[in-house]
Amino acid sequence: MSTEFADPAPPSERVLARLRPHARALFWPSLILIAGAGALAYFSEAFPEPWQNALLLGLGSLALTLIWLIPLLRWLASRTVITTRRIVIRRGLSTRTRQELLHSRGYDITVRQRALQSMFGSGDVLINSGLEHPVVLRDVPGAQLVQGALHDLMEKNMNPIAARRQQDASHANDETTAWN
Repeated sequence: MSTEFADPAPPSERVLARLRPHARALFWPSLILIAGAGALAYFSEAFPEPWQNALLLGLGSLALTLIWLIPLLRWLASRTVITTRRIVIRRGLSTRTRQELLHSRGYDITVRQRALQSMFGSGDVLINSGLEHPVVLRDVPGAQLVQGALHDLMEKNMNPIAARRQQDASHANDETTAWN
């Protein structure tokens, strides 16, 4: 009877967070939609001819819908998923882009906050993975929390060989010789 010890199954990948840009991006389009709808209602019977009033309502409704719908679709089309093993970034309306970064590869994380972002606790998270340009998660709510979580995940998933190389590189070479 042969007993084989199988390697334990790797832990399954779990979704830790699903992120979108801060919903503040929808404030101005929503405000324009509300004000424009009020203006359309006010001016709905301003012209003497019925076809002119219908044209005003039709074109105004179309313009307001596009002014509100395009930013909403753009906001919905940008999504970041953080799992226990990787970061998956999906962007795009007509041309979809998907980018993945493994935590085990290691990367540098920087948070950049403008004045309005710091008031709301959001910010841009820049992930430098050694590529030409860093990956930018734009206007992420809770940017400091995301940065801390990504640091923790990167440490847990560090490749043992890469960790050993990094540790060896951080130790200074001891060139002294002990003579007996």
